Amino acid sequence: MLTPCTSDFLEELSRQMPGLLRDTAPRDVEEPRGRWRGKGQAVAMPRDTQQVAAIVRAAAAQRVGIVPLGGGTGLVGGQLLPEGPDPLILSLERMTACRGVYPDENVLVVEAGMVLADVQAEAEKVARLFPLSLASEGSARIGGNLAANAGGLNVLRYGNTRDLCLGLEAVLPDGSILHGLKRLRKDNTGYDLRHLLIGSEGTLGIITAASLRMVPKPAVQIAALLAVPSPAAALRLLSLAEDRLSGMISAFELINRMGYDFLAETMPEVTVPLAPLPEWSVLIELGLPREIEAEEAMAMLYAEAEDAGLVSDGVISTSEAQRAALWRIRESIPEGNRRIGAVSSHDISLPLSAVPAFIPRAGAALAKLGDWRINCFGHLGDGNLHFNVFPMPGRSRKDHENQRDAVKACVHDIVDDMGGSVSAEHGIGRLKVADLEKYGDPAKLMAMRAIKGALDPLGIMNPGAVLRG
Repeated sequence: MLTPCTSDFLEELSRQMPGLLRDTAPRDVEEPRGRWRGKGQAVAMPRDTQQVAAIVRAAAAQRVGIVPLGGGTGLVGGQLLPEGPDPLILSLERMTACRGVYPDENVLVVEAGMVLADVQAEAEKVARLFPLSLASEGSARIGGNLAANAGGLNVLRYGNTRDLCLGLEAVLPDGSILHGLKRLRKDNTGYDLRHLLIGSEGTLGIITAASLRMVPKPAVQIAALLAVPSPAAALRLLSLAEDRLSGMISAFELINRMGYDFLAETMPEVTVPLAPLPEWSVLIELGLPREIEAEEAMAMLYAEAEDAGLVSDGVISTSEAQRAALWRIRESIPEGNRRIGAVSSHDISLPLSAVPAFIPRAGAALAKLGDWRINCFGHLGDGNLHFNVFPMPGRSRKDHENQRDAVKACVHDIVDDMGGSVSAEHGIGRLKVADLEKYGDPAKLMAMRAIKGALDPLGIMNPGAVLRG
């Protein structure tokens, strides 16, 4: 049994490490959509890894739960503990140093509290790119990105956060420090604890620093918003683009007309340069070397796709401002969704070839439960869809509170049946613990519980996240 974080415990921490604690603010115990509220009266703000280790040792001695807090942008409740004994919230907001930059190695070593946008800026200083890109990059912290194995916009070309990490420093549940900040591409010296900790959502340890992989910046970037007749045509377009421009496609986003309608309803300042608005469209971005003329490459792709019946209209950026304007459309869709208010949101992934069949199948199944507006969009290049269900005009999500579980189960059952995942890039947190139990492979779950029990026998690390406490 865990014990609450008491005033005596906090006083002892403050005595050992003056200036360590602050009171919780609303942002520490609330998630972005306002559906979850966590517990906790104090936030510990260590200045270095040794202080993190001391905090963990003290918590282990008293069996006090620790909830790691990054930028607070997670959407599955992994950063919040809504019930049980009060935990100690541990934020790495003071640990934001860049420990080293190695341009010739394409490596950047940073502390886990650094905001993602600042990590990108450190790479920019040496004419490199740190390619992880998220809508929340102005507030999300790299430690949280690693803990959740965040995806984002550039997975098609550069991979998930896991693929951008070469080494980790972390504090394990007994307070010992894992010194794993090697800058190696190859290191076959036993179990890879780096990959065990990445995606574990703070349940196996606290990431304090990381060696990250940078890449050379593309000389030219160009984007295009293309109208396509169907998701099946979008997949054929992706295949064509990969055949013609292999390794140069940075992003390939599928957008449904409903996303544009929501923007018109909630954010009319964000305009879409296609008329009439297509039912389906694709935002594609290329990152090209100097030797390839960007506009010519995109125009040739469009012409060949048009001849094949894969596109019917499109806009190609001819300046950085136009490219940014096209991306603003895509990046505004989640905010438009938030303003409408979803009955149930689904972060799912499917085998690419299953996507065209999934969309109508899920829509037909949901229609049996009622009338809905469905906004389907996402990272088609890596099979990650955001398939979100909304009330009809004149109604709100509160009118459908009693249907939320049925809607989610309807979508997730189909995803599982089609060989997909009910959590593509947002993690399990606490929101999807039951989903993991329902859809997870029994052998995998057994192994996960064994690992958790071995590394964190007291159960103090982010209790209740990923695995039920």
